[in-house]
Amino acid sequence: MMFFAVFALVAILGGIGVVTARGAVHSVLALVLNFLALAALYLSLNAEFMAVIQLIIYAGAIMVLFLFVIGLLSVRKDPIERTIARLKAQGPAGVAIGAALALLLAGAGLMGSTGAAAGAAAPEFGTVAQFGKELLTTHVYAFELTAFVLMVAVVGVVVLVGRKQA
Repeated sequence: MMFFAVFALVAILGGIGVVTARGAVHSVLALVLNFLALAALYLSLNAEFMAVIQLIIYAGAIMVLFLFVIGLLSVRKDPIERTIARLKAQGPAGVAIGAALALLLAGAGLMGSTGAAAGAAAPEFGTVAQFGKELLTTHVYAFELTAFVLMVAVVGVVVLVGRKQA
C-alpha cells in the first residue's frame, strides 16, 4: 500500500510538473517522471507486461519523438516561451478546473474508503494475451487513430520547419 501511495504521489507531481514547467524540455522530463511512476504503479498491480511496455513505448520512443519535435520547433532565434501570454482568462479557468478535479478525486477517495465498488483485478489483467486481445479487437480503431495522429503531427512539424522564412 505504501509503494502505491508513494508512486501515485510521484505520478501526480510529475503531471503537475508537465503543466507548470516553463521550458518544453523540462515539461518532457516531468512527463518521463510521470511515465516511470505509472510503470511502478503497474508493477504494484502485478501487470509486469504493462509496466515494461510503459517504459519502452512511452518513456522511450514517444519521449524521443517529443524531444525531436521540440528540437525542430525551436530552430527559430527567439524562444517560443518568451512570448507574452494572450489568454488572460486561462489562469482563473485553470484554477477552477483544478479545484473541480480535486473535489472529484476527493469524492472518489471517500467512496473508495467506504468499500463501495472495492474488488480485486481479474486474474488475466495485465497479461500479454489480454493486452493483445484488447488492443487488437476492442480498441483497434483508437490504436490506429493514435498512430495516424502521431504520423500527421511529425509530418506537419517537418513541413512547417522545412519552409524557408521570408
